[in-house]
Amino acid sequence: MKFKFRRYYLYYLGRCLAFIIYLFPLRMGLILASLLGRIAFGLVPKYRNLALENLRAAFPEKGEAEIRRIAIGVFENLAKVGIELINFPKITKDNLDRFVTVENIGIFDEARKKGNGIIVLTAHFGNWELLAMTIRLKGYPGAAVGRRIYFHKFDRYLNELRKTGLVNVIDRTESPRRFLKVLRSNEILGMLADQDVDSVEGVFVNFFGTPAYTPIGPAVLASVTGAALVPVFIVRKGLRHRFIVEKPVELVDTGNKEADILTNTQKWSDVVESYIKKYPDHWVWMHRRWKTRPK
Repeated sequence: MKFKFRRYYLYYLGRCLAFIIYLFPLRMGLILASLLGRIAFGLVPKYRNLALENLRAAFPEKGEAEIRRIAIGVFENLAKVGIELINFPKITKDNLDRFVTVENIGIFDEARKKGNGIIVLTAHFGNWELLAMTIRLKGYPGAAVGRRIYFHKFDRYLNELRKTGLVNVIDRTESPRRFLKVLRSNEILGMLADQDVDSVEGVFVNFFGTPAYTPIGPAVLASVTGAALVPVFIVRKGLRHRFIVEKPVELVDTGNKEADILTNTQKWSDVVESYIKKYPDHWVWMHRRWKTRPK
């Protein structure tokens, strides 16, 4: 009961803070987010140390000062994601271009000509929630695959904010038929497959020089449906963002199902890694990405 009460207390406190933050201009909120991110870096040693540990392993060539600077940037970025999420109701189709510069979105139009839909593959990178909103506000139909937040009130509030940007979320535990329906309707299915989730089927691919357990869902869905597998990223640039659509991943089909899944998963994982290397403070390094180990 004590823990349940604390959830409600934190929820209503968070909603009050969100209301206050929403009243201020977004620019002011982002300045506050930088401060909050730095405070969080100092107050949560568990996640701070995990981020530092992962960064040292991924970038052995970087000095400790640079590693620490990147880690602080990670916490600042997450705080900014939260502030921007609260401000989603202020972003509309008419003013989206004030916040986001879109690059290569014509790749979507070319891919949809084949009629098999698109799997947009991204990561917990930059503001991935704004990425989904941008796709929908630019007029592309579809849904994103996600997972519920354990506490139902937080989950409901998050989805209310998403819906202001027309973003619909399909829970990852639901029937695959819902994913297939989106693709067979020639729509866009958004997937974040950059985390170690041992409850879903995966394979080990090379990620920053270490085997990382990685979901095979994107590669399997693309193979079964013929959908284009398109990596998309959103990069923070000051107070604005760059929305970047990459060329579709060229999938292999040798007839060896298991080998092809491994090869195709490695291909898109390499694209994700390349962006994280360019913008290391954009990714959630406090996740235990290499938790599951090969037998």
